[in-house]
Amino acid sequence: MVVLDIQLDNFYAFKNFHMNLTYPKKIVGSSIKDEHLAGHPNFRYKKVNIIMGANASGKTTLGRVLMKIFNFIDSRNHSWISEAIADQSREASFSLDMASDDSVFYRISCIISPCTAGKYTAKDVHLEIRQEKIRLSDSYESCVRRIEDTPYSPEESYLSELEKMGDLDWLFEYPEDSKDSFLFLPNRDEHFRMTLEHILKSLDPAIERVEISQEVDSAYVIRLHDKAIILQDGERFTTNLLSSGTKAGVEIAKMISALIQGHHSFYYCDEKFSYIHSDIEKAILALMIEAIHSNDQLFFTTHNAEILDMNLPKHAFTFLRKDTTATDCPITCVDASSLLKRSTDCLKKAVENDLFSTAPAVDLIYAISDL
Repeated sequence: MVVLDIQLDNFYAFKNFHMNLTYPKKIVGSSIKDEHLAGHPNFRYKKVNIIMGANASGKTTLGRVLMKIFNFIDSRNHSWISEAIADQSREASFSLDMASDDSVFYRISCIISPCTAGKYTAKDVHLEIRQEKIRLSDSYESCVRRIEDTPYSPEESYLSELEKMGDLDWLFEYPEDSKDSFLFLPNRDEHFRMTLEHILKSLDPAIERVEISQEVDSAYVIRLHDKAIILQDGERFTTNLLSSGTKAGVEIAKMISALIQGHHSFYYCDEKFSYIHSDIEKAILALMIEAIHSNDQLFFTTHNAEILDMNLPKHAFTFLRKDTTATDCPITCVDASSLLKRSTDCLKKAVENDLFSTAPAVDLIYAISDL
C-alpha cells in the first residue's frame, strides 16, 4: 500500500489537516526512480517524502497517527484510533486514499461520534471503504473522480467494512528515551548483520565487527577491542559503551536492511539523526532512496538544512508549520513545489528566507538576556 492523501480532524493537535502525496506531471530526469504505481505510469505518487519543520510542528505526531490508523485497520480494534482523539466531546474523523500492489484504489473514510458513554464503543465508529480498480491509463485524479461519482452504501459494522481491506505492511522508527528503548531485531539475518556492521563502524571507529549470536535467537554481538555488547530482541538498550548517535545506528541499520530486502512497503524514519553527523545522514538518505522498491514509500523527517542541497525533486519536500492562534487548523503543510514552480528556484534559499513560514521563533530566547 502507498498513501496518496491524508485528512485528519481532532486527532492530537491536527484539526482540518490535509496532506496530498501525489504530483501532477512527470519530472524529467528525476533522481527518484519509478515514482509511479507499477504498471501505471500516469498514477504518480510521492515515493520519497522529506518532512521538515520547527520543533512541535507535528512531524513525529503525523507518523504516530498514521501508525494508529494502520493498526486499527489491521487489528480491527477501534481503541487504536479513539485513544488519539484530542477532544472527546466532539466528532473526530480521518480519510486516507491508498493504492495497493494489485492495482486497487481505496478511499478509507472514518467518523467517530462524540464520546457520551464514558468510553468509545464500536457503534461510535462509522467507516466507509470505497474501492476502484485502477485502469492501465488511470491517474490519481481520474480514480478520485470515479470513486466520488459511484454511489456507495457501507456495511453496518465497521468490522464488516474492514474485511474489504488487505493487509498493510509498515515500519516506523522513532527517537526513544533510552529508559524506554526496547530492541526489535530480526532473527539471524545476515544482511542486517552486515548492514549494522557498516553503519556502526561508520559511526564509531572503535567498533571492530558485528556477529550473529550463536547461543540466542534474534541477538547480535558488537565487538570492540576488549569489550562485547549484546543486542537482543525484546531487551532494553541501555549500554553506556556507545554514544547516542551509535545507538541510533541500530534502528537506522534495521530500516536500511528492510528497505533493501523489500520487507515492507511503507517506511517512516523520524528524526533518527539528531546525534549523527550531517554528512552521514545525507549518505544514508541517498542510500535509502536508491534502495526503495517499486510501490514502496518513504517518509523521512529531519532538521538538517543540508538535505536541501541534495539532488531531489522539489515535490519530495513538505514543510509542516504550527500556528496555535489558528484554532480551526493549527497545523498545516506546504508542498515545496506548490510555491517553487521554476526549475531554477533554489529550495535552500527559499527556506533561508522563510518562504514556507516554518522558521522557529527565537524572540523569547533573545529576551532572556533582559530578564
